[in-house]
Amino acid sequence: MSSVQVRPVKVTIQIEDLRKSFAGKTVLAGVDLGVYEGEVLCVIGRSGSGKSVILKHLIGLLVPDAGTIHIDGVEFTGADERERRAALTKIGVLFQGAALFDSMNIFDNVAFGLRRRGTPEDETSRIVGEMLELVGLRGIDERMPSEISGGMQKRVGLARAVAMKPEIILYDEPTTGVDPITAGAVNRLILKMRDTLGVTSVVVTHDMESAWHIADRVAMLLDGRIAFAGTPDELKASEDPFIRQFIEGRADGPRVA
Repeated sequence: MSSVQVRPVKVTIQIEDLRKSFAGKTVLAGVDLGVYEGEVLCVIGRSGSGKSVILKHLIGLLVPDAGTIHIDGVEFTGADERERRAALTKIGVLFQGAALFDSMNIFDNVAFGLRRRGTPEDETSRIVGEMLELVGLRGIDERMPSEISGGMQKRVGLARAVAMKPEIILYDEPTTGVDPITAGAVNRLILKMRDTLGVTSVVVTHDMESAWHIADRVAMLLDGRIAFAGTPDELKASEDPFIRQFIEGRADGPRVA
């Protein structure tokens, strides 16, 4: 009898016992979380629960009080400068406000990382064109960030992140502050990055409509720890009172505003 060979699932990011406090207030109280290669993992939780704090640890903007982060099997938290730089080349980030440079036009914004890396200008021009077309914004190269909508700015930010050919993209509230049509376009782009480029995605969001649409798995933060990690169907089937209150958006329940 023949057996089907199943390819082992690779853990791209492994977070173990991550802890962080600010001014004596504990935000992360021992986060354990793995992110699999090529998946879209949505991290959900109430405002102030520490979702964005996790992202800031993943790109070295914050140093944990305790715990470790491994990226592709290499410890990031205890790495030297050379190892940290090597890890960060694998990661692209779409910040909540897109974080475009107001004084640069769209072309120069997308080209910024490529130029810092020393990419020849003809190759930079080709890549920028490809990335803007990928996010559906061909032909806006000379426009300034102030001349385009917030949703378009987010897509430019994504083009800039993808231009560096990252293996991992971190998204901080990608659908916040945009209309439902633009949110749908952003969601489709996140899935496109996964399906066409094989990108591993970590999406911090409180937008449950978005999470249901894009997530391969969902991790929920509660009291500084991961209270749930599983598929969207498993999350919907949970009978935990707080999880039900959160995903149903109810004011009444075990937690109050």
